Amino acid sequence: MSDTPLAATADFLHGQPHEVVERDGVRFTLLGTAHVSQASVDAVRDAIGSGRFDAVAVELDEARLQALSDTDSMAKLDLVKVIRTGKTAMFAANLALAAYQRRLAEQLGVEPGAELKRAVLEARAREMPVHLIDRDVGLTFKRASARLGFWDRAKLGGGLLAGLLADDEVGAEEIEKLKQGDMLEASFNEFASESPAVYETVIAERDRYMAARLREIREDTNNDGSREVLAVVGAGHLQGLARHLREETAPAGAIREELESIAPKSTIPWFTIILSTVVIGGFAWGFWQGGIDVGSDLLLQWILATGLLGALGCAIAGGHPLSILVAFVASPITPLHPALASGTLSALTEAWIRKPTYADFMALRADVQTVRGWWRNRVSRVLLNFFLTSLGTAIGVWTGGLKMLGTLFG
Repeated sequence: MSDTPLAATADFLHGQPHEVVERDGVRFTLLGTAHVSQASVDAVRDAIGSGRFDAVAVELDEARLQALSDTDSMAKLDLVKVIRTGKTAMFAANLALAAYQRRLAEQLGVEPGAELKRAVLEARAREMPVHLIDRDVGLTFKRASARLGFWDRAKLGGGLLAGLLADDEVGAEEIEKLKQGDMLEASFNEFASESPAVYETVIAERDRYMAARLREIREDTNNDGSREVLAVVGAGHLQGLARHLREETAPAGAIREELESIAPKSTIPWFTIILSTVVIGGFAWGFWQGGIDVGSDLLLQWILATGLLGALGCAIAGGHPLSILVAFVASPITPLHPALASGTLSALTEAWIRKPTYADFMALRADVQTVRGWWRNRVSRVLLNFFLTSLGTAIGVWTGGLKMLGTLFG
């Protein structure tokens, strides 16, 4: 493998940062772009229009491409299925990213990721092969979350929620990150730089992943005669991607599989077992030592602490009375059962009673820009129901547990 002089490509790349790496008979021109730059859009258009390249690769996955190219994509979601399959947090993360992009577009007048969208459109218009080389954003979020402790996961979730609710201008530091070229890093704001685990997953892993994807599609491009591949990636990935493409010797397929894997959770729900043991044991101890009065009092304290706070969270989310009732009934039980969650049950009830309409989905990205819009839109209100009911139940567990211990040992 060898590097190729850059002079031949400099004219139509408008001086944009780029690297050229030749490996196994295929020359990869890595074009580093800024996700909020019209100059990057022009460079992509002219590079593909030059006729020099046989195939185009872009820093996108299927979900992000659909979000960029199909404005109706959210309206096609089955929200009940999203909740039932445990993908509510993933949906919220994607929604946070979409809301962040919308704020940028309104502030800067340039659609974030416009150069990636242009690369796909220009290549398809010329009937060139298009390869999506980035890892699915949901996988990236899951791998980042899996490497964090409880409090860091809470901070990450809080950062995403703050990004959803924020309606102020994007700061100069974040815009500068986007000029350096990575949407996900900027979306995570300062958290990525403060957490080595998040930085590794959001930035460094994706450099290696995209290099492996380029090596995999090299085999495909050889089959159709391609020898020149243009890869459009954020400038922040340029050096790392070029290094891995030059130096990596491990099989590309094995690298991709490694970076797509999620560490399996323990099959033994230790937290639920311990919590159930403490709570049920506390009830038993209360009935045994204090009789029916003490035992009943402990049971009532638990039901009221968890049920009322879970129901309060649902009520704050603007839940339907039946959703609030489900939250109240489910909250004392679900902490003791690993397969149930009060937020899920309440949100499913809300989505069933107040089924989101096509108009709700279409207005979602605009509505989540304001606090009032979150409660007005039925889709976002279901998400609020899920998160606030779950939060209320969690607070109730700690409150009820402490009250129980106080009664038993007071």
